[in-house]
Amino acid sequence: MWQTIRNSFASPAVRKKMIYTIILLIISRFGSYVFVPFIKQGAMATLMKNSGASSLFAIMDVFSGGAFANATIFAMSITPYVNASIIMMLLTNAITPLEKLSKEGEAGQKKIAQYTRILTVGLAFLQATAFYFMLAKGQNTNGTPLIDTGWVQYIVIALSFTAGTAFLMWLGEQITEKGIGNGITLIICAGIVAGLPKTFTALFNAFSASGGNGTAFVYTLLVLAGILAAVVAVVFMNDSERRMQIQYAKRVVGRKMYGGQSNNLPIKLLASGVMPIIYAMSILSFPQVICSFFGITNSTPGFWGTFLKLFSSGSWIYAIIYFVLVILFTFFATFMQYQPTQMANQIKQNGGYLPGIMPGRPTANFIKRVVSRVTVAGAIFMAFLAVLPILVSIIFHIQIGLGGTSILIVVGSALDISRQLESNLITHNYKGFLG
Repeated sequence: MWQTIRNSFASPAVRKKMIYTIILLIISRFGSYVFVPFIKQGAMATLMKNSGASSLFAIMDVFSGGAFANATIFAMSITPYVNASIIMMLLTNAITPLEKLSKEGEAGQKKIAQYTRILTVGLAFLQATAFYFMLAKGQNTNGTPLIDTGWVQYIVIALSFTAGTAFLMWLGEQITEKGIGNGITLIICAGIVAGLPKTFTALFNAFSASGGNGTAFVYTLLVLAGILAAVVAVVFMNDSERRMQIQYAKRVVGRKMYGGQSNNLPIKLLASGVMPIIYAMSILSFPQVICSFFGITNSTPGFWGTFLKLFSSGSWIYAIIYFVLVILFTFFATFMQYQPTQMANQIKQNGGYLPGIMPGRPTANFIKRVVSRVTVAGAIFMAFLAVLPILVSIIFHIQIGLGGTSILIVVGSALDISRQLESNLITHNYKGFLG
């Protein structure tokens, strides 16, 4: 990977893309220090503390690199865009006009992307409104309000949060289009990496409070060793694939003979990447966002307080639902990428076949069966790694900010960048037969 990075800086075209990506990521971090007017210092941190260390707000703070706790314009990070993408993905498969639009090539994809942007702004404004009402009903330990309330304050606060999310969405799209890697994932990854010093310091302090400095140091080393093992496992699983052999029949065109070769169709274990985990977390955030409109928190007495407590990320119910959603979204995203019927038709049109399998529907059924079996292993691995920090928190009462989700996002982004750099190097350094 380091050799690939060195070669990338040696190529002017690839170096330009890398520098462009780095500059936009730095801009995304600068926005984490632009404070929203009318919100008092420490108000969002108090809101996060009152909601619990395992709440949605704590997760958003990790993804935003501390922007949530500091009440900056990037406090909501890119989560409304992720939610909008999920909704549009589901609507595209459920509504016939949208499905036809998605099959119209680049023009159709541009229209769907435009609808996603509009929906993102709408969801961001609703979420910002929810935060305003939660802040308006919250109080500091001395009984003073967290923010100044009023119509002007509401409009400024809601529009500031919404504008921050819209700007991050634009940055992400620019990185994807003109830079290296998936811009949305890289922005989330940058927030996680920016919060690493704070995460490790909090982890060491937690161990120090429970077992003394010597024991805390040993425990911290063990946690770091566990994180390193998780990174190795993610890299191994990400590179693992099931290869199906494709045999091409010989055919004569004019005076030349074509075909007669064999090729491999790779099916990756983690074909869907980290998006299923991000989708699952976004879905599970809905109950807390909706309850926040009515000022309901985990400590609220009665049914709704208990309901919200069950959906906090420190409960068994949350862990089970999270586990199941990751598996479901992994299957959904994988079969969006690998479409057995379409793949079988393409193999048949190119004069190919799977040894021992009849072309057409039998080939499609065989591909579907293989993809399903491979996806089971990858989905269970991703789901287990995602819920592992929650299980550690429930069993040992230790909050680990850098969980399996963060590791998957960071490592997945690094591997994706490495592959794109190699692809760009091949493209720009290829001189052709006449070069």
